[in-house]
Amino acid sequence: MLTHPTLDKLQALKFTGMATALVEQMQMPDIEELAFEERLGLLVDRESTERENRRLSSRLRRAKLKHNAALEDIDYRHPRGLDKSLIQSLAACQWVADHLNILITGPTGVGKTWLACALAQKACREGHTAQYLRLPRLLQEMAIAKGDGRYPKLLTTLAKTEVLILDDWGLAKLTAENRRDLLEILEDRHGTRSTVATSQLPLEKWYDMIGDPTLADAILDRVVHNAYKINLKGGSMRKRKAKLTHTTQSE
Repeated sequence: MLTHPTLDKLQALKFTGMATALVEQMQMPDIEELAFEERLGLLVDRESTERENRRLSSRLRRAKLKHNAALEDIDYRHPRGLDKSLIQSLAACQWVADHLNILITGPTGVGKTWLACALAQKACREGHTAQYLRLPRLLQEMAIAKGDGRYPKLLTTLAKTEVLILDDWGLAKLTAENRRDLLEILEDRHGTRSTVATSQLPLEKWYDMIGDPTLADAILDRVVHNAYKINLKGGSMRKRKAKLTHTTQSE
């Protein structure tokens, strides 16, 4: 067999997984004991796995998640009202397929953003696209985009993202322009995409935070009524970790 020309052709066709697997097979002393179909199957499996790994890496890179978080790493020992059965249910990502939202509320430091990133990371692993954004910064970016002509393209990009994290919802009362921009985002996503919002404010205070009664009704109708609600409680996880680190160093 003309091994080197075959490897060159696999590389030229960007079948890098198959090329790597073929080199490995050539170094196995008993590989000839496998039938041709079995060896070919191993090559195809390696190529498929490597392509999926590359797609996953690309999705995670585009998501720009704030934390490298995974649902499997959740610490349920810390008392913060986290329902393990609900998280295990959400891990299947049916909520993404059903275009449902997730609203995570609770005091600062309790792990809202980390949990949101873990949910988005699992969605990426299941083949969905995701993106992390802080809502205050996004609203500033939208105002700039209107001035330089990127506003329609930005809205289109947000509308296509299957899981959109809007972190730090309600840090400040929304302006009239903020309300209109937020409604545009949620209108494009309503019933077709999933949004994960985090906030220090309890849900009952979101109406006042938005401000205008008419737009508040429209915004909340698109984000709250078709959402899972997770209300975290307890002290700051950051303070707890800092204390544990200090104790370990002291020892």
